Amino acid sequence: MKDPYEILGVARTASAADIQKAYRKLAKKLHPDLNPGNAEAEEKFKEIAGAYGLVGDAEKRKRFDSGEIDAAGAERPRQNYYRDYASSEQDHPYTDNSGFADFMDSEDAFAELLRRSAQAQANRRGHDLAYRLPIEFIESIAGANKRLTLPDGGTLDVAIPPGITEGQVLRLRGKGAPGSGKGGFGDALIEVEIKPDRSFTRQGDDIYLELPITLTEAVLGARIKVPTPTGAVTMAVPKGSNTGTTLRLRGKGAPKHAGGYGDQLVKLKVVLPKEPDPELEAFVSNWQGGKTYNPREEVTP
Repeated sequence: MKDPYEILGVARTASAADIQKAYRKLAKKLHPDLNPGNAEAEEKFKEIAGAYGLVGDAEKRKRFDSGEIDAAGAERPRQNYYRDYASSEQDHPYTDNSGFADFMDSEDAFAELLRRSAQAQANRRGHDLAYRLPIEFIESIAGANKRLTLPDGGTLDVAIPPGITEGQVLRLRGKGAPGSGKGGFGDALIEVEIKPDRSFTRQGDDIYLELPITLTEAVLGARIKVPTPTGAVTMAVPKGSNTGTTLRLRGKGAPKHAGGYGDQLVKLKVVLPKEPDPELEAFVSNWQGGKTYNPREEVTP
């Protein structure tokens, strides 16, 4: 720890008035409210406030000068004396207004600013804590209740709203780090990671699915079961459907922010049996129309 006299730029023999004057000058220069966004100034302000909280208090200064306490205000264990403090926070220069007692009767606007800053620091809200939560694609569409295991072994129960998107952040209020005094807890920020699905993809509010069908279903048409993130539905395959034919299931997509649902687009893919079928081979061999039809004419320049 740095010597508090060195931090304030005064000699050990400096009078209380000189210490106050030095602190006041530095505080006006480095106060966070006068240096918004300047982290370096904020750290230096904390440092000078800590130093002033020690040597600006007559009793603490006397104990520091005699070696009873160190530069952090902590008791030195090798000495044969004891002093009871309610908590470690009690001696922190931000936990009460003692470090600013000499400003209390002043009408100076800056003194009021310091008093308010001391109160705010004494009741500082805890930090927000960020986590990442992987979920399944279907859970992102239908919603789910998940339990997140934290690095310290604790858990958080997270309600996944239907229709959540990749990278969306959920805020659990009061589930972050503890604050000081009456500042309360920060929040837990849960960033959602949606795992890739082998069947479904999403574009906006619409869901896409490639669905295999048989040659018979493609030629003659059929009513077949189609999976959706919220359960299977029956869909009609028109006669003469082909690979690439896309059918629309209205309202079976993702929930929209403004209400309602997107659609599910089903792209058909004609798939032949894995094992050779002699009957099918015989039919195709005798199928004259199949011999004269050339589908590549449509793509040949």
